[in-house]
Amino acid sequence: MQKRKTVLDILTMKKTGEKITMLTAYDAAMASLLASADVDMLLVGDSLGMVVLGYDSTVPVTMDEMIHHASAVRRGAPGAFVVADLPFGSYQTGIRDALINGSRFLKEAGCDAVKLEGGLEVCDTVAALVRAGISVMGHIGLTPQTATQLGGYKVQGRDLQSAKKMVAEALALEKAGAFAIVMECIPDELGRIISEEIAVPTIGIGAGVHCDGQVLVVNDLLGMFEKFIPSFVKSYCKLAPTIKEAVAEYNREVRSGAFPDKKHSFSSESNLRELLGLS
Repeated sequence: MQKRKTVLDILTMKKTGEKITMLTAYDAAMASLLASADVDMLLVGDSLGMVVLGYDSTVPVTMDEMIHHASAVRRGAPGAFVVADLPFGSYQTGIRDALINGSRFLKEAGCDAVKLEGGLEVCDTVAALVRAGISVMGHIGLTPQTATQLGGYKVQGRDLQSAKKMVAEALALEKAGAFAIVMECIPDELGRIISEEIAVPTIGIGAGVHCDGQVLVVNDLLGMFEKFIPSFVKSYCKLAPTIKEAVAEYNREVRSGAFPDKKHSFSSESNLRELLGLS
């Protein structure tokens, strides 16, 4: 079993220039595989709403659904550093709700940290969570929970005003106590500037190579989610066609009687019919 990383380990990786890897995980089986491949952090993302639960966005995802999947990830990867997304509505309603729901991830699911979206407007919430002993990862740039307010799933921070605002948000989140910040869909140069300006690690997703680490949705990385593939995603293999081909072959063999064959069946006494008193 791998030694579970701590927040201090993640912070040290930035100081030493060691790149950080993070991938989403939604169940025990995948979490176990990713942990055995030495991924630094597992993110139980509210992206599970789209890639697992079939929702059109992350907004419908509930705390109970997140706890359910985060608990499975922890069971599958007991030695992994696990971060869980606070879903929409679980922290926007006030600091008290944020503390209750953040605590649930630690107490009920065994998570190491939580992640929440937003900039200046969530800094008081971040500070309150950290004071309560809950490690927090920030998330700026494209924030999927409020994508409609941002004009859809578009690159953020391209003009001077929004770029300045994003730098200010990163600095404010760091001051509030966030131990790391995800930056999604921003220009690579802005990703470099923010990564150089703050002391905590930046985790990029569509934010360029200069971030301190990278995160991807594992279903995208493995080529399993075919509805929509963002331009910044690299699929390292194409499992969807392979899965479909395997299922098609299974269908053919079952329907033709080729499966199960003798190798995949169990034998019994040759006179079993007679012993059972059947003609």
